Parts: sequence; structure tokens; C-alpha cells
Amino acid sequence: MLLKNYLAAAGLALMQGSLASLQIVPGGSWTSAGTNQHVQAHGGGIVEVDSVYYWIGENKLNGSAFQSVNCYSSTNLVEWTFVGELLSLQSSGDLGPSRIVERPKVIYNDATSKWVMWMHIDSSSYGEAKTGVATGSSICGKYNYLGSFQPLGFQSRDMGLFKDDDGSAYLLSEDRPNGLRIDRLTDDYTNVTSNTYLWSEHIEAPAMYKKNGVYFMFGSQLTGWSTNDNKYSTATSLSGPWSSWANFAPTGTNTYNSQTTFILGVGPNVMYMGDRWLSSNLMASTYIWLPLTLSGRSASLTNEDSWVISTKQSWTPSPAGTTPEAESSSNTLSNGAVTLTCSGCSGGKSVGYIGGSSSGTLQFKGISSNATTKTTVQVRYENGDSSQRYATVTVNGKSQVLAFIPSTNGNTPFSSSLNVELNAGASNVITIGGYQGGWDE
Repeated sequence: MLLKNYLAAAGLALMQGSLASLQIVPGGSWTSAGTNQHVQAHGGGIVEVDSVYYWIGENKLNGSAFQSVNCYSSTNLVEWTFVGELLSLQSSGDLGPSRIVERPKVIYNDATSKWVMWMHIDSSSYGEAKTGVATGSSICGKYNYLGSFQPLGFQSRDMGLFKDDDGSAYLLSEDRPNGLRIDRLTDDYTNVTSNTYLWSEHIEAPAMYKKNGVYFMFGSQLTGWSTNDNKYSTATSLSGPWSSWANFAPTGTNTYNSQTTFILGVGPNVMYMGDRWLSSNLMASTYIWLPLTLSGRSASLTNEDSWVISTKQSWTPSPAGTTPEAESSSNTLSNGAVTLTCSGCSGGKSVGYIGGSSSGTLQFKGISSNATTKTTVQVRYENGDSSQRYATVTVNGKSQVLAFIPSTNGNTPFSSSLNVELNAGASNVITIGGYQGGWDE
């Protein structure tokens, strides 16, 4: 059991071999530039504009009530920079205190030259079941909130958006009394005009993707915050007929402990985006992004500890790596950092009391790389507190801040992604120290 006043570093997972690509690490802490915090874009989606990816989702830093809809940008889907709030907390109304604003999704309307955002709007008791609409002149700028309503007079809870090849757009909406709906939007995308299809089955968190003329609808069963085996259905027309619902991850894996939020095409690849919700501490919920294979009318999800995605070629598993241990005698512990017992760590040990008033540090020496390039290092850690902690990590003289969300299971290290430049050879040095005088916080 870790004390609340320190963070213990268990070691590094260092990817070697083909180091030219950064890796997606599902389920870990993802630190954004601009905030130095774990990315807050839960229940979100991604839009690509001119080779830049914009990730738009919910800010959950302070619980379930609405705080903001955030936008982050990236050119590689691994390194994310906070750009700003698209919608911010207001003094009253749908965007006011104690309101629920979930699953924001954005599409572009070519006719009006506007970005249109739809989202689930509700009271804290989830008694309203409405959708909200906002528009903006730029993908990652401020949006003008237009209001909320029940589409076609029906309930709408977890929802998504889909824009077809012909420019028509659709609301994907979980209507609790009736089932899952596909409703066509008006030409300006700000309202609903008619129902296209209704499943009687109750599926939430819908996300749609189209490949080679086949529509794939993905979604989650209704099990509250608990994960389940998410389902998919296919058709060659939005109005059906649609196939029976089936699992796309192995039965019993609960979709690798995640819930569908979005499906993104990246070059020849299709990426599943899921949320791993932590209902007791929503800001520490993580993101499960995995390769999704669509073939004909079949979908299957591949589980990876880390993987490489490309706009040019098929995804690949991360190359084999090494795992330097924090407690190794080749490392240097300074200013009060000490070796600790860690039942869930490899070797049963870790290093703690990093940072703090004594400025404890852990220095990994002799880190080897077979190329001079930027790569992803996984920092394995335990954080026994209920809030984020932070460290200053210096690699070959260049420093950055790394966030560590709480490790909720208490005895198994979590992972925080560190994207850094390594030099060819075995002279690389990685130093983990405190941040702003705190115990790695």
C-alpha cells in the first residue's frame, strides 16, 4: 500500500527496434502539452482537418457535472496539445452548474461552412434526455450554443453523429423507451427531420463507420458504468435491413474493459476509440484505442499493450523492448528517493519519495537505442492518491512534465506515456524528479 505523499516509479518499458514511430498506449496516463495534465476529452471524437487531428470531448477534472467541452490537436495521434474550450461553464442554463453535457461530436456542414456540434444534455438526475446543438466557424474555436430538445419528441441519451458520402448527416440516438435510432438531420445539421431506422434493442454509446459501401454500427449494452461485450450491426443501406447484433471483441473481455465512443479512419487503418470509465473518479478515466479490422461485413478488435499507427501503411504492434528497473544498482537515487517494497511490481520493488521538499530524484543511466529518433517510453508507476501527481522528466538534457493519474487497483503499476528523443547508442539518461516542489504533484 502506497502512502499518499509520494509516487513510486517501478521502471520503464522502453520500445526498441523500429524506433521511428511513436506508440499508442491504451489505458495509460496521456499528458497534454498546454495543461501538463491527463487529457480531458472523455466520450469524445476526432476530426482530421488538413493533416491535423482534433480531439473533442468532455472535461471531467472535477466530477460528472459540466465543466467544458475541450479540444486538443495532434499531427500523429500520440502527442496532444490543449487548444481550448469550445463550450465553457455558464452561470445558468444547459451549460450551467450541475448540468450534464456528454459525448460531444462535431461534423462540418459544407453548405453553411459551419462546424456543428451535437451532445447529450441532461439534468443531474438524467430526467430530461435531450440533445443540444452548437455551431462554430472553426473546428477548435468557440462555439455558439443554440439550445436543447428531444429530437422528434423522443428521448435521447448517449448519442453520436454520422456524415455520409453524399453529405447527408444523421443523429445516432439511444431512446430509452424505444431503442436505438438513426435520425436524419436537416440540411444545416442543426435539427432532426425524420427517422431512418429504429432498432428495438437497447444499445447506447453509438458510433458508425462506413467501409466499401457497408455501414457498421457499434455500441454498448446498458450496464451503467460497468463494461460489457459491446456489439455491432451492419447494413448496405441506412434504412436496413440490418444484421443481428454480434460481438466484435472476444466474448467475455467486456470489449477489453471499455465502452465505444468513436470509430476513426486513419489511412488504411480503422481505429476503435473507447472509454474506460472510473465512475468514482471520472477525471482518471482512460482511453482504449485499438486496431479494428473491418472485412466485408465482419468486424474484429485486436488487443495491444502498445501499437504503432500510420497514415501510409497498416498498423503494427510495438517492437520488442527492454524494461529497465527503477531499483537497479546502475541507477542513481538522490535527495531522499529510496527503494521500496512493491508487491505488484516486477522484482517486488520500486523507487519512491521522488520530488518533495528534498527534491528526490531517480536517474536511469545507460538507456540504449539503436537509432536517433523520437519514441515512446512507458513509465510504470503507482500513485496511491486520489488526484493526479506530476513529475519533471529530463531526457538527455531536455525536460517535460509527465502526469500520473491515480492507480486505482493499489498494487499493479499503471503506465504514463513519455514521448522523447533518444540518441543512438547506450548513453541516454532519463531523470525523474519533482514538479513545483511537490511530491511529484
